[in-house]
Amino acid sequence: MDAFLVSTGIVALAEIGDKTQLLAFLLAARFRRPLPIVAGIFVATIANHAFAAAVGALVSRLLGPDVMRWVLGIAFLGMAAWIMVPDEMDEDEARLARFGVFLTTVLAFFVAEMGDKTQVATVALAARYASAVAVVAGTTLGMMLANVPAVYFGDRIAGRVPLKLVHGLAALVFAVLGVATLFGAGRSLGF
Repeated sequence: MDAFLVSTGIVALAEIGDKTQLLAFLLAARFRRPLPIVAGIFVATIANHAFAAAVGALVSRLLGPDVMRWVLGIAFLGMAAWIMVPDEMDEDEARLARFGVFLTTVLAFFVAEMGDKTQVATVALAARYASAVAVVAGTTLGMMLANVPAVYFGDRIAGRVPLKLVHGLAALVFAVLGVATLFGAGRSLGF
């Protein structure tokens, strides 16, 4: 249950103000069809994060427990720093409209999520926790918690969310995970 809850919380916080959330705003404004957009976000997130979790699980098996502890600790600290860097939307990611609302959303979100903070976090979380399924379920729920409101209420809530505070909280969570991992908090889990 820890893997699911931590993954959900971290990704939900990390996604606020992220480029994929900006993409959700853009798609909602352009198409004004929330259901296929939300469904596309869901499908793209599951596919992307399942791939990321598989990579994380593989890395966890290939590295020994001591190396894994250092890799994860440093990765979480790196995520804490990276999350404080604001994202910008790449216009090319939103130029897929010829495929229809659902497929455009799936393709745009899948591509936008490649190498993104939340994908890297999913790799690290899957390496940290033994249950890739719980991590993917949690990171997917976190993405949906951040992006569904962006699709439905984006223009009304965008100006009311203090992004620096949310990013600071997410960075703090990653930093705590990094320090805890470096100091051996994962020993009971094998690293």
